[in-house]
Amino acid sequence: MDRKTRRGRAEMTAAMLISGTIGWFVLMSGQPVAGVVFWRCVFGAATLAALAAMLGLIDLRRLRLRVIVLSVAGGMAIVVNWLLLFAAYPRASISIATMVYNTQPFMLLGLGALFLGERITPAKLFWLSVSFAGMIAIVSAKPAGGFEPANYLAGVGLALAAAFFYAIAAIVTKLLQGTPPLLIALIQVITGAVMLAPFALANPLPQDGTQWMLLIVIGVVHTGVMYILLYGAIQKLPTHVTGALSFIYPIAAIVVERIAFGHALQAVQIAGSAAILLAAAGTNLGWNLRSIPLIRLARKRSAS
Repeated sequence: MDRKTRRGRAEMTAAMLISGTIGWFVLMSGQPVAGVVFWRCVFGAATLAALAAMLGLIDLRRLRLRVIVLSVAGGMAIVVNWLLLFAAYPRASISIATMVYNTQPFMLLGLGALFLGERITPAKLFWLSVSFAGMIAIVSAKPAGGFEPANYLAGVGLALAAAFFYAIAAIVTKLLQGTPPLLIALIQVITGAVMLAPFALANPLPQDGTQWMLLIVIGVVHTGVMYILLYGAIQKLPTHVTGALSFIYPIAAIVVERIAFGHALQAVQIAGSAAILLAAAGTNLGWNLRSIPLIRLARKRSAS
């Protein structure tokens, strides 16, 4: 493994570990969801702007009308995605919300077929069925850890909606090929700050230093630093490697919630979550039915 690949793997791993902790910071901040996302955008924009300026990416010649319009549209979708996902955390738990959120590859699959003319193969339909079965298992589970059934189902629904808006943002970003990703992200978080300012500033500001510290970390680390690490990794690694390492995120979220709040998943929730992760891996890594690891291993054993 060369130095560039090792660095890319380290950056992707760090980005996913950071992402896995955001739920804890959101809940511990004690702030309304709109306030958390607003300050995430404000502090994230400051961090990304500083880096963009250092790299010389703030160039008016890059800011053509099409780039601005599409970036703003993507920003609106990504901000709604954050609002919905953060609202899902206290209702369905960080772990379940994160697992359900990982259905986003299938939202992207449908939108890609609808708007970009991408082909849906039998293998992709198979993984979609596996993911759907996992969703049914999660929805049918009786929530534990003090989560009310009605709130639990609402949380699952919010996480699904968050995945849908993330897929919209991803489709819009695909239309911006050739534009520096850091510049797109900067426009997106500025859009979010403008969108949410009337709602966030109408409520009382955080009252103590701990709350401000948590919001600053969400903006600087979970947004600015995470974007920098993520985009750095994407530039250095093959797609299948970034796809494989992305599953560190939901696993980290489960571990963090278990340590911080003592929440443990039930057997049916674990099975459903595993099905969603397996299906997402199969879609991201391009597995067909013959390349599924367990099936391939079984064939090797039968052949021997």
